[in-house]
Amino acid sequence: MSTTSSTHDQTQALIERLRRMMEARDQGGIQRRDVHVKAHGLMRAEFTVAAELPPELRVGLFARPGTYRAWVRYSNSANEIKSDAKGDIIGMGIKLMGVPGVKLLDAEADARTHDFILISAPNFPSSTPGEFDKLVAAVIGSLWDKLSYFVTHPRVAWMLMTTMVKHANVLQIPYFSAVPYAWGNPAAGAAAPHAVKYVALPRGAQTDRVPFDPPGDYLRQAASRQLLQGTAEFDFCVQFQRDEQCMPLEDPSRAWSLELSPPRRVATLRILQQVFDTPEIDAYGENLSYTPWHCLAEHRPLGDINQARRLIYETLSALRHDKNHAPRVEPSDWEV
Repeated sequence: MSTTSSTHDQTQALIERLRRMMEARDQGGIQRRDVHVKAHGLMRAEFTVAAELPPELRVGLFARPGTYRAWVRYSNSANEIKSDAKGDIIGMGIKLMGVPGVKLLDAEADARTHDFILISAPNFPSSTPGEFDKLVAAVIGSLWDKLSYFVTHPRVAWMLMTTMVKHANVLQIPYFSAVPYAWGNPAAGAAAPHAVKYVALPRGAQTDRVPFDPPGDYLRQAASRQLLQGTAEFDFCVQFQRDEQCMPLEDPSRAWSLELSPPRRVATLRILQQVFDTPEIDAYGENLSYTPWHCLAEHRPLGDINQARRLIYETLSALRHDKNHAPRVEPSDWEV
């Protein structure tokens, strides 16, 4: 069996497992996402491409300076809504609006949006779709399933133990794409593209601390307090692949060294001063879809895990919207 065929079969098995999990979990209620179920907030933001970038950084979306409006969704990574006090990996989904150019997804090729998806861990827990399927099976399985899996996968257990931690404030921690992306488009006549990962680094030191006896939604409360008083800013950076051996494309379970390849800033993400904690914004965010494949060709996702994510995101997003009788529409502005 070819690698491509094997990856496809693994992806289909994973999709089926996630579909069954979603339908069993959400019977009689809102059909929620497979993972990143609990939102800590959907927030209005501005994404400003830096001026006077050096030539090697002026690629695709970053070829010209400018500011885009954005919706940023912060969420947990779990497949259920749980207390923030239990700790988790945090997700940051960034959806830019007003971005010209043809996007990779055929169904949304003409949409003027562009997505970036990052998490608070520098690496992905699994190296292949098949390995991720085994992890999902353990997480949603019995106690024996969990014990059997983590005893035989100590590296994954250690990665999750060190990244599924309590965070003080989602606006004050770094985020990573964990998986690689192209930096350039050879089809446009340019040189062979580089490979990069995205990194979002908060400006300023973390000032919040985890409460002594934290309530279940303290992350939403912390972000709400901060944005009532001012803004939150991140340096949006790219980290270039410098060594194919220690910075592999096909094993996203291995983090890329920040010392070997320091992140280079290409834009500023500014979360605006606002009130985001409203039922209307929460409902709007529930129907938004984010996918790493909704992007320009210059920023094409790389590797088998990303190939699997394309089909997983499309299939399960369609399922979720169909169950909720909600049309899949890309936003054009901050209106809710």
